[in-house]
Amino acid sequence: MRPSGLAGVVLAAGLGTRLRPLTQLRPKALCPVAGVPLVDHALARLTSYTGTGPAHLAVNAHHHAARLADHLADRVHLSVEEPEELGTAGALGALRQWIAGRDVFVTNADAWLRGDLDVLVDGWDRSSCRLLGIDSGRPADFGTMRYVGACLLPWAMVRQLTDEPSGLYEVLWRQAECEGRLEVVPFAGTAIDCGTPADYLTANLDASGGRSVVGEGAVVEGRIERCVVWDGAWVGRDERLVEVVRAGDRHHTVTVAAGPS
Repeated sequence: MRPSGLAGVVLAAGLGTRLRPLTQLRPKALCPVAGVPLVDHALARLTSYTGTGPAHLAVNAHHHAARLADHLADRVHLSVEEPEELGTAGALGALRQWIAGRDVFVTNADAWLRGDLDVLVDGWDRSSCRLLGIDSGRPADFGTMRYVGACLLPWAMVRQLTDEPSGLYEVLWRQAECEGRLEVVPFAGTAIDCGTPADYLTANLDASGGRSVVGEGAVVEGRIERCVVWDGAWVGRDERLVEVVRAGDRHHTVTVAAGPS
């Protein structure tokens, strides 16, 4: 049975330091995969379980918060964290009044997930933490299971969180695991954490079937192979780019080497 009445939260406040200089141009949550900002992919994977609109979906923001607010407009409830980001647990603590007694479906904006998420939601007992994971075959977050950026949390646990900077593993998941109230379900799809240029490129190539991805309004006069060219960016006719991300515009190009991991 699928749970009803879930609140959906997209975590999008990270600084994206490993993606610099791309994240100096825009927040990581607005970096596009297959031409669509990561935050929109994250919201799309929640809506069939939570519903749409600011009563059902929330996004937290910190780095480039104004740009994220402009992009999201009135589609979500926006929780701006100032003067510092609050971490994964602190973000939910700051949203307790909005969550208001509901269980929560949480996902990371920078996670590229391609596959069926019903395995996470169906049959959940609504009393334990249920996390989506992939068996890494080596020591990882939980045994050999690596968390891939989507989880279900019961209100009984979320209501205990505060709006102080803190992480879910430290303040919630570690204790829940010790008490037998944490379950990691295996994901059969593709999961990529878009934290580095290499992984970000890999996510785009996974979405495109291995072809270069060229954003709206970009001009490509030269040759590109397995690249991401952002919207509005420019590739000159004398250039040959291989496995890079090109951003900026004709007057200020930004090129980031990003051979797939």
